[in-house]
Amino acid sequence: MSDQKSAKAMGPTGNLQMKVVKGDFGYVLEDVPHLCDYLSDLPTYPNPLQFNPAYSVVKQYFVNVDDTVAQKIVVHTDSPRGTHFRRAGPRQKVYFDSDEVHACIVTCGGLCPGLNTVIREIVCGLYHMYGVNKVLGIDGGYKGFYARNTIDLTPKVVNDIHKRGGTILGTSRGGHDTSKIVDSIQDRGINQVYIIGGDGTQKGAAVIYEEIRRRGLKVSVAGIPKTIDNDIPVIDRSFGFDTAVEEAQRAINAAHVEAESIENGIGVVKLMGRYSGFIAMYATLASRDVDCCLIPESPFYLEGRGGLFEYIEKRLKENGHMVIVIAEGAGQDLLSESLQSMNQQDASGNKLLKDVGLWISQRIKVSLATFSLCFFIHHITRSFSCS
Repeated sequence: MSDQKSAKAMGPTGNLQMKVVKGDFGYVLEDVPHLCDYLSDLPTYPNPLQFNPAYSVVKQYFVNVDDTVAQKIVVHTDSPRGTHFRRAGPRQKVYFDSDEVHACIVTCGGLCPGLNTVIREIVCGLYHMYGVNKVLGIDGGYKGFYARNTIDLTPKVVNDIHKRGGTILGTSRGGHDTSKIVDSIQDRGINQVYIIGGDGTQKGAAVIYEEIRRRGLKVSVAGIPKTIDNDIPVIDRSFGFDTAVEEAQRAINAAHVEAESIENGIGVVKLMGRYSGFIAMYATLASRDVDCCLIPESPFYLEGRGGLFEYIEKRLKENGHMVIVIAEGAGQDLLSESLQSMNQQDASGNKLLKDVGLWISQRIKVSLATFSLCFFIHHITRSFSCS
């Protein structure tokens, strides 16, 4: 990049929201905040991996400081270079000496397959790869920083936790006090904070970082995105997604068995997916028993030519049964205005979605009253807690 121009998008309070670096030919880098943004002349240290025999023999193991990942893979010859993101991976220089690192890990929000595996890999990576021997587990989510006990995490403690469901650290939603959290971080001498959670959790992590920056503390905050829905741009797959698809296929299989065992049987399987239908779509492709898959990305309508009711009637006449898979966020715009007016939120600030599975089942019964329908409804909307 030549003639780089750096801009900082400022929020209404003047806090740093995002760093943007612009280069030639339409290159735009949406960068992540860094300690160097507010602490100048920080000393650097050789990455301990350089001296680890398991990694030192690998050529070009370290990520170049200028490496970025393009947001859009498919472009045209006359397209601008577009938006890029900082590439993750080990650097040759680090900003913490291993002996001075005091790390902590916290899990927040709903459960997701693989949480314990992530905890285990962070602990083992810090110990075995970087020589860090002080890692705390925060018990009970964000509130645990000031309201609960901590857990000393070592490779021995986390050795078998990947075989268990849930999270050994416990979790909670919302309601945390940012000032108290940073007070606890400061009092305990913590300088690396690993935060595992979804949208609300990462918003909280950004606020915690802002308070740390305001106080001028040498504390690094790393957000690890947790979503079973696989709706994170750029990355290939979010942890927990594969398990969700596997479990969803069991429900689809059960719905299919029950539906085909009776005349005009309809199996309705509602799966997780607030704003994206990856679980529903992948489970549908894997099962081969699904007649109709409804996802938030593809709007649909019920009545009239080409509508859902017409398709259901056609399939029942052809096969005598069918299976419908619907993501929990699909068809929310079709619910009645009276239900939509109940704009409720959960503790993390997420909009509470209406039960589209039950609603669509009732609508099908009313619309296809001439059929003697039998419904088998399978709801999988909670986070899977299996490993």
